[in-house]
Amino acid sequence: MTNPPLPRSFAALTAANLAAQSAEQLSLAAMPLVAVLLLDAGPGDIGLLAAFQTLPFLLFSLPLGWMADRQPRRRLMVAGEALRALSLLALLGCLLLNWLTIEGLALLGFLGAAGTVAFSVGAPALVPALVSRDALARANGRLELARSAAFTAGPALGGALVAWAGASSAFVLAAVLSIAAMAWLMLLVEPARPARAPRHPLREVQDGALFVWRDAMLRPILLTAVAWNISWFVLQAAYVPYAVRVLGLGADLVGGTLGAFGAGMGVGALLAPRIVRAMPFGRAIQLGPLVSVLAAATMVATLFIPSGVLAGLAFFLFGAGPMVWTITSTTLRQSVTPGAMLGRVGALFLTVNTGARPVGAALGGLVGAHWGEAACLWLALAGFAVQALLIFGSRIGGLQRLPEAAG
Repeated sequence: MTNPPLPRSFAALTAANLAAQSAEQLSLAAMPLVAVLLLDAGPGDIGLLAAFQTLPFLLFSLPLGWMADRQPRRRLMVAGEALRALSLLALLGCLLLNWLTIEGLALLGFLGAAGTVAFSVGAPALVPALVSRDALARANGRLELARSAAFTAGPALGGALVAWAGASSAFVLAAVLSIAAMAWLMLLVEPARPARAPRHPLREVQDGALFVWRDAMLRPILLTAVAWNISWFVLQAAYVPYAVRVLGLGADLVGGTLGAFGAGMGVGALLAPRIVRAMPFGRAIQLGPLVSVLAAATMVATLFIPSGVLAGLAFFLFGAGPMVWTITSTTLRQSVTPGAMLGRVGALFLTVNTGARPVGAALGGLVGAHWGEAACLWLALAGFAVQALLIFGSRIGGLQRLPEAAG
């Protein structure tokens, strides 16, 4: 039995998502390269850039989530892409005029990331308005497949463009992709939503947070995601020095093992709709956290059998399993959340997940500095075991299918 085609407006959203994600990954790859090659940036400068590119997720996710529930989501996403495109064009101008500084690069990175937040909040909130409830998992799989493609190809393409054609070429292509995303979004027809009585924005944001915390399905998903992100960034803090010093991998092989993560994401995105059809929906959600434990155990196994192949397999599993989790948990969130709250609820997840990442990075750095990279691997495995216990101890495993749509 073949699935009916998804609506034309969703096809426009998919194309816009691919272009926007590619623009983001290109710029994220090119900015630190430009900082090092042209501005002689050191680790502190690169850390500043990374901090400025992360900060908008913490500052703007909740306000933009409130806006996504109050105004057309397409308009919000177009505005976000316009901001990203303008920041890229400004960066290109600074490069050509030799005006670029680390501070300017950080500021423009901050503005571009703010545009990313608008798109990241608007797109998941828009999907249930464009496709039927039965097609949510398939639609989310399409969006995540585009993201995995951008995640895999963007950094490599960005680095190649900077090396072969100069720094400006990467930002030109990123700006073109961002403008293309805006064009695709303009082809999207967003269904009208009923008007709602005005309330104080803080009260509405609070309503979204309380809804998540009181919901027996969403609360364990949120806690599982927090534990996963902390554990993942503990591992990330230790992996590169561990791979070089203990596994004896060169830069090319380290890059190859990290690239397996993107390959796993693609496989997970392709398999997720089939997995949802093949098993009870709750078990499909639990599969991702379970695979993450297996991936972490595979990485710990390299302490006993030093092998780049095992490390690459671990990253492949880290890409595939959590991608299934992302698609299925997002589908559940869209199903149980009232349409008028989708923006705020999605923004809360984005804020909490982003906030967990520096915690994991700092914890990994602290443990690694005092007890070595091996301790980070064991700590990450313990964290991934905790996130699996959280989701397996919830009611979610008993779901045979998506729960009834929220009002």
